[in-house]
Amino acid sequence: MYLSFFSCLFTYICILLAVAFFTLFERKGLSYIQIRKGPNKVGLAGLPQPLADAAKLLTKEVAKPTMANYSPYFAAPIFSFILALLLWQLYPSAFSVSYFKWGVLFFLCVSSLNVYGTLLAGWASNSKYALLGSLRAIAQTISYEISMALILLFPLFLIKSFSFSKIMESQEWIWLAFLMAPAAFLWFVTCVAETNRAPFDFAEGESELVSGFNIEYGSVGFALIFLAEYANILVMSLFSSVLFFGGTEMFILSSDIVTMMKVLFFAFLFIWLRASYPRFRYDLLMGITWKGFLPAALVFLLLILVSLFMQM
Repeated sequence: MYLSFFSCLFTYICILLAVAFFTLFERKGLSYIQIRKGPNKVGLAGLPQPLADAAKLLTKEVAKPTMANYSPYFAAPIFSFILALLLWQLYPSAFSVSYFKWGVLFFLCVSSLNVYGTLLAGWASNSKYALLGSLRAIAQTISYEISMALILLFPLFLIKSFSFSKIMESQEWIWLAFLMAPAAFLWFVTCVAETNRAPFDFAEGESELVSGFNIEYGSVGFALIFLAEYANILVMSLFSSVLFFGGTEMFILSSDIVTMMKVLFFAFLFIWLRASYPRFRYDLLMGITWKGFLPAALVFLLLILVSLFMQM
C-alpha cells in the first residue's frame, strides 16, 4: 500500500516537472523555428523560466468574477487537472507497481470526461466569450472522440488485448505504424484536435473569443488549466508511442528511456505544427472528422475485420 502511494506521488511530481519544462521546450522551439528570441533572461539560458512562471501564477491574487457561479467556477480547473493526472496511471513503465488489465477502456472513460471540465469552466464563468469558447471546444472534442475510439480499435483487434503493456510488448519485432500507417496518421491528427492545439485551437480564437473558455481565469485557476492542457499533450504523445511505436521489452530501464525519447519526438511534433500552420476555419475542422476521418476509419476497420475473419 505504502509502495503504491509513494510510487504515485513520485510519478505525479515527475509529471508536473515534465509539464513545467515542456512549456520552456515549446517556447524555445517556437523561437528557433520562427527565427526570434525565446525566454533567455531568467537564470542560465532561461532554464529557471518555468519556476518563475509558477511562482508568478501561484502568488497572484485569486480573482472572483462578480457574476460567476463560484462552486463550479473553482471546481472546473481542479476537475480538469485531476483527469489529466489520472491518465498517467496507465503508463506501462518498468517501475510501475501495478498494471491496468483494461487500460484502454479506462483511457476512453477518463478522456471522455475531459469535456466536462471545459463545459464547467465556460458556463460557470458567466461570460459570453467563455461560453462560446467552451461550446466550440465541446463540439470539437466530442466529434473527434468518435474517430479516436474507432482508430483505437485497430491495435485492439490486431493484438486482442485491452492492456497497454500487452500492446507495447507485441510490437517488439515490428511497429503497428508500419502495418497501418494511415491509421497512425489519423490518430496523431485526432490527438492534436482532442487537445485543442494549433492549428485546431478554436477554443482560443484571439480575434473573436480572446482566450476562449478560460478568459475569466487567472492565478491558480489558470495555472491548473494550463497544467492540464500540457499534461494531456504529453500523455497523448505517450499513448501514440505505445499504440503504434511500442516495442522494447518491458521491465527494463532501457525501455523507459526509449519510450521517453519517442514521447519527446511526438511532443515536438505538436510544437512543430503550431509553428508551421495557421488556424483552420471551424467548418473545415468539423468537416475533416465527419467527412474524412470517420469514413476512412470505418473502411480501414472493415478491412481489418475481413482479414481477421478470413484467417479463422
